[in-house]
Amino acid sequence: MELEIPKRFNAATSFVDKHLAEGRGGRTALLCEGRSWTYAEIYALVNRCGNGLRELGVEMEDRVLLALLDSPEFAGAFFGAIKIGAVPVPVNTLVKAAEYAHFLRDSRARVLLVHESLLEEISPALQGQKYLRHVVVVGEPGPGQIRFRDWAAAASPELEPADTHKDDVAFWLYSSGSTGMPKAVVHLQHDMLVASELYARGVLGIAESDRTFSVAKLFFAYGLGNGLYFPFHVGASTILLPGKPTPPKIFEVLETHRPTLFFAVPTVYAALLQEAAQALTPTIRACVSAGEALPGELYRLWKERFGVEILDGIGSTEMLHIFISNRLGAVRPGSSGQLVPSYEARIVDEGGNPVPVGEVGNLLVKGDSAAAYYWNNHEKTKSTMQGEWVVTGDKYYCDREGYYWYCGRSDDMLKVKGMWVSPVEIESTFVAHPAVLESAVIGLQDEMGLTKPKAYVVVKKGHAPGPSLADELLQHARKALPDFKCPAWVEFVDDLPKTATGKIRRFKLREQETLKVQMSPSRKVER
Repeated sequence: MELEIPKRFNAATSFVDKHLAEGRGGRTALLCEGRSWTYAEIYALVNRCGNGLRELGVEMEDRVLLALLDSPEFAGAFFGAIKIGAVPVPVNTLVKAAEYAHFLRDSRARVLLVHESLLEEISPALQGQKYLRHVVVVGEPGPGQIRFRDWAAAASPELEPADTHKDDVAFWLYSSGSTGMPKAVVHLQHDMLVASELYARGVLGIAESDRTFSVAKLFFAYGLGNGLYFPFHVGASTILLPGKPTPPKIFEVLETHRPTLFFAVPTVYAALLQEAAQALTPTIRACVSAGEALPGELYRLWKERFGVEILDGIGSTEMLHIFISNRLGAVRPGSSGQLVPSYEARIVDEGGNPVPVGEVGNLLVKGDSAAAYYWNNHEKTKSTMQGEWVVTGDKYYCDREGYYWYCGRSDDMLKVKGMWVSPVEIESTFVAHPAVLESAVIGLQDEMGLTKPKAYVVVKKGHAPGPSLADELLQHARKALPDFKCPAWVEFVDDLPKTATGKIRRFKLREQETLKVQMSPSRKVER
């Protein structure tokens, strides 16, 4: 399927402006915290944000950092920046000050838009920033900062879109790697349109009558599509939840707003199953899962309990959204499904040669939603984006019917609650504790088949390993790391397996855990 996209193309006109031109201005675009917003109201907010950014000196290709909760303000700032040719950079709202400081330095953002609930964490990151000129706060600003409500209200609700090319930069998304700080993935003006047409329309059949609800937040590549540009592509409605998506709150939103498409990650589906008295709203025609592999048993439990299929798939920040997916009525539990139309995939060995059907290899994917490059990371760009092919870093095999089956990572990265976790970051945090000599972290599956970090710790002389120290180490980790990065288990060991040069062999730890399970099939991992 070859999409016809004009050379002069601005994504904001395609996802926002067209609804007024086509008579959908009065339709509900967004529901959030008891209020609904029409497409006409979102259009005005987008324009006010774009004009407001220009008033602050933002020009084409300047970056604008968004540390915002899921909200109308996110939609306005994201598309408002794109409309003037600037580059919005949504970032994870669950991280600590050090990562916010990195985002600001690396992006050279001129303006930061931030929710007031994040100010305490982000404030230390604002010190010494060379490029940042203005901080706009949704809520109550601090000294020298700008109140979003007043700033937007003072700007004009009319705005001509910048004359951008379909291959101009539209936005960045940060993705973590196995070492170092997160790297910026650069996406172009046409990428959201490609993902919307090929996956949202081609697989989900999304239409104007749909109402989406995504537990995955808008700062994720996965959540950005589910909760913003997929529904905006067809004039559907999106339900946004700014706060923490606890199971009771999720069920409350489902019952109140009755979505037709529900998006989450496997950890959330497992948590919802624990709410014994809750029922799923009958309006949901499909559930979607991505971010980490959905265990087949979890799929079966969900289908048995609620009678609705979960369409598991694989996507990536580099590819923007899902490129392999199950379909309604054709789900293979435990598999990632089949190729989304117009995407291509190859499974190759270490030499880059295709492997036979059914054999495990490295997954490469090709499609027009692929990112252009990593910002300021030439070597990583070369190793990941090999011509038209993107190296996913995942091990897969494909069966004779074209279903793809996940077999693990090619590196040591973990996917926890749908978010990338670097073992190095957790290990460094543990080693910073005065009782720890060395640490190694791997991913381990819990009783539901979901991946959680497990830390192996070698203590220094004079310190006694045991439950008390384990609790102390976990408290130490929680002060330095977001909750999703904190280990679920700590095991004390005398030494760690290493190479001759002293590098930790994490795969040996994984092999040891596999052997434990094989020797005791009924064993359940203790927290």
